[in-house]
Amino acid sequence: MATLARLTEGGFSIGIEAPLDNDWTPAGEQARRQDGRLPGEPDLRRHAELARLADTLGFRALWVRDVPLYDPSFGDAAQVFEVFSYLGYLAGVTQDILLGTAAVVLPIREPLLTLKSAATVQRLSGNRLLLGVASGDRPVEYPLFGRDFAGRGASFRDQVQLLRDSAQARLPGGLDVLPRMDAALPLLVAGLAQQTPDWVAENMDGCLAYPGTPEDHARRVAAWRAVAGGKPYASFIHLDLTEDADEPLQRWRFGLRGGRRALIAELHALRAAGVDHVGLHFRRNQRPLDETFHEIAEHVLPVFHRSAAKVTAPAEEICNA
Repeated sequence: MATLARLTEGGFSIGIEAPLDNDWTPAGEQARRQDGRLPGEPDLRRHAELARLADTLGFRALWVRDVPLYDPSFGDAAQVFEVFSYLGYLAGVTQDILLGTAAVVLPIREPLLTLKSAATVQRLSGNRLLLGVASGDRPVEYPLFGRDFAGRGASFRDQVQLLRDSAQARLPGGLDVLPRMDAALPLLVAGLAQQTPDWVAENMDGCLAYPGTPEDHARRVAAWRAVAGGKPYASFIHLDLTEDADEPLQRWRFGLRGGRRALIAELHALRAAGVDHVGLHFRRNQRPLDETFHEIAEHVLPVFHRSAAKVTAPAEEICNA
């Protein structure tokens, strides 16, 4: 599958997770209050500029989340924009970067419209779509969409089948969903989506795992490989990249703070654990994002975005199972 091959080209790749704002920092929180934005609502005034920059600098994928309703108890509006509408916009302002969802909550969506939306983004982006899918974990949303939370596992399976056969098993003769897919749609699962590991391994093309330490991922990757073989395994890091390149790593939940050498060492450890792709999440990053993107592109991406045979540490830079 060409899109997945691009994601894992060279054996390991680095992407970015939206929103493109560092609103989870003290300065970001102060700006949010001044702007009158809700807690967890990022500042999106530079999102297009930063998406273009990530594309130009060579980040492999840009991931967006599916958060249909703002819930104060979660306090996270993700990138605010509706996921497929936003991906269509991003397809128009970028050229090469893969566009991924992490992840679309299938059971609360109308299946035929999900298919049409995904096919639209795939066509408009030139087959750059990576469709991450999930069963969802926010019970409050389901009755509002007229869906059954307890039955989301069965609904998830039905919708995966519909996406796989482009709804041909559901539509009466003569009807179709346009645009038709240019290529098979890559489906990556977040968690297990209320399914058995064997079902996930057979029906999904890749895994989107929660952030964790290299040791966490080594265990999860082993469990994934045992059922799914060499299918891609991707995860994310909440990153605060400091100006001091030598600042040592400090871990926090879902991520780390440190200089670029600490980041490189962490990425090497993740690659050694079997992780194929890492999306960097910058809401905790205290430096300007364009400055951070440039530093990573200059000093980090060249270490990893090469052929697998050439990926080595420079001498100076030493799914839920």
